[in-house]
Amino acid sequence: MKVKLEGLTALTQGLNKRTDLSEVKAIVMKNGDQLNRRMKRQTTASFKKGYTTGQTARSINTEIYDGGLTAVVEPGTHYSPYVEYGTRFMNAEPFVRPAFEEQAQIFCNDLDALVR
Repeated sequence: MKVKLEGLTALTQGLNKRTDLSEVKAIVMKNGDQLNRRMKRQTTASFKKGYTTGQTARSINTEIYDGGLTAVVEPGTHYSPYVEYGTRFMNAEPFVRPAFEEQAQIFCNDLDALVR
Protein backbone atom coordinates (compact mmCIF):
# COMPACT_ATOMS: atom_id res chain seq x y z
CA MET A 1 0.00 0.00 0.00
CA LYS A 2 1.26 3.46 -0.90
CA VAL A 3 -0.14 6.79 0.28
CA LYS A 4 0.79 9.98 -1.49
CA LEU A 5 -0.15 13.31 0.12
CA GLU A 6 -0.31 16.32 -2.14
CA GLY A 7 -0.86 19.88 -0.94
CA LEU A 8 0.63 19.29 2.48
CA THR A 9 2.60 22.54 2.28
CA ALA A 10 -0.52 24.53 1.43
CA LEU A 11 -2.42 22.81 4.24
CA THR A 12 0.33 23.61 6.74
CA GLN A 13 0.45 27.24 5.62
CA GLY A 14 -3.34 27.52 5.85
CA LEU A 15 -3.39 26.08 9.36
CA ASN A 16 -0.57 28.34 10.50
CA LYS A 17 -2.36 31.38 9.09
CA ARG A 18 -5.49 30.51 11.00
CA THR A 19 -3.62 30.16 14.30
CA ASP A 20 -2.50 33.78 14.07
CA LEU A 21 -5.07 35.59 16.19
CA SER A 22 -3.97 39.13 15.30
CA GLU A 23 -6.98 39.61 13.00
CA VAL A 24 -9.33 38.36 15.72
CA LYS A 25 -7.73 40.74 18.22
CA ALA A 26 -8.16 43.62 15.77
CA ILE A 27 -11.86 42.76 15.41
CA VAL A 28 -12.28 42.61 19.20
CA MET A 29 -10.57 45.99 19.60
CA LYS A 30 -12.57 47.60 16.78
CA ASN A 31 -15.90 46.31 18.08
CA GLY A 32 -15.05 47.29 21.66
CA ASP A 33 -14.34 50.85 20.52
CA GLN A 34 -17.51 50.93 18.42
CA LEU A 35 -19.57 49.67 21.37
CA ASN A 36 -18.05 52.38 23.55
CA ARG A 37 -19.05 55.11 21.06
CA ARG A 38 -22.48 53.55 20.54
CA MET A 39 -23.17 53.52 24.31
CA LYS A 40 -22.04 57.14 24.64
CA ARG A 41 -24.26 58.17 21.75
CA GLN A 42 -27.17 56.28 23.31
CA THR A 43 -26.79 58.14 26.62
CA THR A 44 -26.89 61.55 24.98
CA ALA A 45 -29.80 60.61 22.71
CA SER A 46 -32.03 58.76 25.16
CA PHE A 47 -31.64 60.48 28.53
CA LYS A 48 -34.65 62.78 28.47
CA LYS A 49 -35.80 62.99 32.05
CA GLY A 50 -34.28 64.53 35.11
CA TYR A 51 -30.97 66.24 35.59
CA THR A 52 -28.21 65.15 33.25
CA THR A 53 -24.56 66.17 33.48
CA GLY A 54 -23.03 63.79 30.94
CA GLN A 55 -21.11 61.99 33.68
CA THR A 56 -22.44 58.56 32.67
CA ALA A 57 -21.31 59.03 29.06
CA ARG A 58 -17.88 60.24 30.21
CA SER A 59 -17.53 57.27 32.55
CA ILE A 60 -17.90 54.63 29.82
CA ASN A 61 -14.55 52.91 29.35
CA THR A 62 -13.19 50.04 27.28
CA GLU A 63 -10.68 47.61 28.75
CA ILE A 64 -8.96 44.82 26.83
CA TYR A 65 -8.17 41.48 28.54
CA ASP A 66 -6.98 37.97 27.65
CA GLY A 67 -4.21 39.17 25.40
CA GLY A 68 -6.62 41.15 23.24
CA LEU A 69 -9.35 38.53 22.94
CA THR A 70 -11.81 40.15 25.37
CA ALA A 71 -13.14 43.71 25.41
CA VAL A 72 -15.11 44.94 28.40
CA VAL A 73 -17.11 48.13 27.87
CA GLU A 74 -18.96 49.48 30.88
CA PRO A 75 -20.06 52.70 32.54
CA GLY A 76 -18.23 53.66 35.69
CA THR A 77 -20.89 55.61 37.57
CA HIS A 78 -22.42 53.87 40.57
CA TYR A 79 -25.93 54.90 39.48
CA SER A 80 -25.79 53.66 35.88
CA PRO A 81 -27.72 50.43 36.71
CA TYR A 82 -30.60 52.60 37.97
CA VAL A 83 -30.65 54.47 34.67
CA GLU A 84 -30.41 51.24 32.64
CA TYR A 85 -33.08 49.26 34.51
CA GLY A 86 -35.09 51.97 36.24
CA THR A 87 -36.37 52.06 39.81
CA ARG A 88 -39.78 52.19 41.37
CA PHE A 89 -39.51 55.99 41.11
CA MET A 90 -38.23 56.28 37.54
CA ASN A 91 -38.59 54.46 34.26
CA ALA A 92 -35.67 52.68 32.68
CA GLU A 93 -33.66 54.55 30.07
CA PRO A 94 -31.58 51.69 28.65
CA PHE A 95 -28.33 52.59 26.95
CA VAL A 96 -26.18 49.47 27.48
CA ARG A 97 -28.46 46.72 26.17
CA PRO A 98 -29.59 48.47 22.95
CA ALA A 99 -26.00 49.37 22.08
CA PHE A 100 -24.79 45.85 22.91
CA GLU A 101 -27.48 44.12 20.86
CA GLU A 102 -26.70 46.28 17.83
CA GLN A 103 -22.93 45.81 18.17
CA ALA A 104 -23.20 42.06 18.81
CA GLN A 105 -24.61 41.52 15.33
CA ILE A 106 -21.78 43.56 13.77
CA PHE A 107 -19.21 41.60 15.80
CA CYS A 108 -20.63 38.25 14.66
CA ASN A 109 -20.63 39.43 11.04
CA ASP A 110 -17.00 40.57 11.33
CA LEU A 111 -15.92 37.21 12.76
CA ASP A 112 -17.94 35.34 10.15
CA ALA A 113 -16.26 37.30 7.36
CA LEU A 114 -12.85 36.47 8.87
CA VAL A 115 -13.33 32.71 8.77
CA ARG A 116 -14.74 32.66 5.23
